[in-house]
Amino acid sequence: MYVGTLSFDLLLGDVRSLKEKRSVVRPIVAELQRKYAVSVAETGNQNLHRRAEIGLAVVAGEWDRVTDVLDRCERLVAGRPEVELLSVRRRLHSDED
Repeated sequence: MYVGTLSFDLLLGDVRSLKEKRSVVRPIVAELQRKYAVSVAETGNQNLHRRAEIGLAVVAGEWDRVTDVLDRCERLVAGRPEVELLSVRRRLHSDED
């Protein structure tokens, strides 16, 4: 069993309230879940209007599958025009760790 995680630090565009922030973050979370069947949630910076942290995890039987899904998720988030991707933290784990 192999597990991969990503943590995205995002700067949001012209967002002036937590309600506006949710309207930007929720569609990203939903698209990641729908397209790639990953576990994903907003994991930090919940009280800041213009910053968001999104974390996701994927489990697979092969390293190649895990890294492929993580690469695709990273490209999806980086390609969103309404957010600026400040940093990405990637971790890979196996049951042999």
